[in-house]
Amino acid sequence: MKDACKKCHPDHSKELNRINRLQGQLEGIKKMIADRRYCPEIMIQTRAVAAAVRALEAKLLESHLKHCVAQAFESKSKKDSEDKISELVDLFKR
Repeated sequence: MKDACKKCHPDHSKELNRINRLQGQLEGIKKMIADRRYCPEIMIQTRAVAAAVRALEAKLLESHLKHCVAQAFESKSKKDSEDKISELVDLFKR
């Protein structure tokens, strides 16, 4: 399954800025904990990080669907199409 996606290899480099922001947010949370900040303030920041991770996942999924999955379906290979469906189902079961 993973090998089929290597053929399409979408570029995710635009997401590096998002990941850098996430790292900054996590460092901020670390500092808040070290500074013994009020629990709800820390939790607000952890929720923001969780939302940012979900947004990153959504972007990656969208790219995977538009490139790798679409390519598998356009190939008219029943096996490739079924593999992509199984791959996505397995991903969402985790």
